Amino acid sequence: MPELPEVETVRRDLQKHLLNKKIKSVTVLNPKTVGGKPEDFATSLQGAFLKDILRRGKLLIFKLNKPNLFLLTHLKMTGQLIYLIKNEVYAGGHGESDTAGKYARVIITFADQSRLFFNDLRKFGYMKLVDQEELDKFILKNYGPEPLDKDFILSDFIATLKKRRRNIKSVLLDQKIVTGLGNIYVDEVLFAAGVRPMRLASEITKLEATKIFTAIPKILNLAIKHRGTTFNNYVDGKGRKGNFSKMLKVYGRAKESCLICSNAIIKTKIAGRGTHYCPHCQK
Repeated sequence: MPELPEVETVRRDLQKHLLNKKIKSVTVLNPKTVGGKPEDFATSLQGAFLKDILRRGKLLIFKLNKPNLFLLTHLKMTGQLIYLIKNEVYAGGHGESDTAGKYARVIITFADQSRLFFNDLRKFGYMKLVDQEELDKFILKNYGPEPLDKDFILSDFIATLKKRRRNIKSVLLDQKIVTGLGNIYVDEVLFAAGVRPMRLASEITKLEATKIFTAIPKILNLAIKHRGTTFNNYVDGKGRKGNFSKMLKVYGRAKESCLICSNAIIKTKIAGRGTHYCPHCQK
């Protein structure tokens, strides 16, 4: 599943190409992807211009020029957004790009005949039209503070951990506590902070919580700089790949030597997820 850095990379790529483009037509190939009536979805988007592309955690928010209208897009496990101009990929991605549209669920065609494909192998992703009130309620209900914004506050973070009698891994995966973190980056953050993933969040010391808090934006920003981790098989129109996978310290390195102490990295299951940590460097 793409996490915050991967979704942010998609957002930045698409923003370079899609702003102020007029939507000529919308083809819904899988009604489940959009919910409701496909014809209503298509009609609402037809003739609209894309004014901005925002993000909250792993959620993309397309702001339209039509009053009080937003297009929410979530990639979930296998979703892709592929932007094509004359069949050449200019932006988008996450995983191996399905440029042929074999798994296309929604196709947006613009006035200049360029196209945006929402592809989704497993059909878990979605596109949803909402107004400002619905958007505000949706974010309030489902998302906590954005770790790259000023509303991510150390004192609040420490207080939140103290209230949680769950392991720190599951707490950091909770989108209502920290928005955008997933399995890969939680493992990397906890390694950077020197904290074992199975420890109770309520028992994390103030110093340890501060290290975790500091590591979150640091690692996320570094991953964004390197175009994410789950982009390792993705190439955009300029031939760029996401190569943060080369910088991972524990995730995906089970039984390999820790890059700091040389002890073997352990893989176990915590919060239902494959979890990697160093038994020596993390306490």
